[in-house]
Amino acid sequence: MVPSDGGWVALFSGGKDSSWALYRALEAGHDVRRLVVVRPPEGAHAYHAPATSVARLAAESIGIPTVDAGLPSTDIEPPDLRPAAEEGGVVEGALEPLEVALERLDDEFDGGLAGVVAGVVGSEFQADRLRSLCDGLDCDFFAPLWRAAPRELAAEMIDGGLEIVIVEVSAPGFDADWLGRRLDRAALADLEALRCDHGTHLLGEDGEFETVVTDGPHMARPIALEFEREWDGEWGRLRITDARLE
Repeated sequence: MVPSDGGWVALFSGGKDSSWALYRALEAGHDVRRLVVVRPPEGAHAYHAPATSVARLAAESIGIPTVDAGLPSTDIEPPDLRPAAEEGGVVEGALEPLEVALERLDDEFDGGLAGVVAGVVGSEFQADRLRSLCDGLDCDFFAPLWRAAPRELAAEMIDGGLEIVIVEVSAPGFDADWLGRRLDRAALADLEALRCDHGTHLLGEDGEFETVVTDGPHMARPIALEFEREWDGEWGRLRITDARLE
């Protein structure tokens, strides 16, 4: 265990990036005491939150309590996460509820807040804002996925044991068959074909697809999902009707 005078928190959506960043932090010995589930203001896309109920089940399986930051959660059904019309799609105030939550945890933890874990990969905006927030709280910022090569990172997650399920698609080349599909080596090969044909980002960094993680090396029990597919011809999502720990 890495010596620490305080506790760590991880920003957590239940998706692949935040899940893998959390796993990497735990492997590094960081004392992660809370998972902060961020609910951004409507229209903000600074954080992915496809199914908060699934994220809470994942947290239960991991064994780390959750803390809410932002708007109230929505039971089971994922919210509409289609990309915002404005360029960038990020609302400036999206981090304000997070700052309040971190300040409270800084007061609550013995020794204060040691650091924040985030699954940010390529967004300069998110990384800069989070670094600034951590600087203001005098804590560390751990972003183990930052600037990773997309294909290598996707393969690392898959080979590392994450069970990744695609819950929403919104980009040329996708169809309803992608909804509920496991992101494995075969799916990664198909994503590479979509990248060649349509410029699709292999990690969905431009909003092409969203995921939830139903099992992983950091989880004691897998999550079982029941769902219905919703497809309108241009984009689609899973409507999760039931989620439970097996």
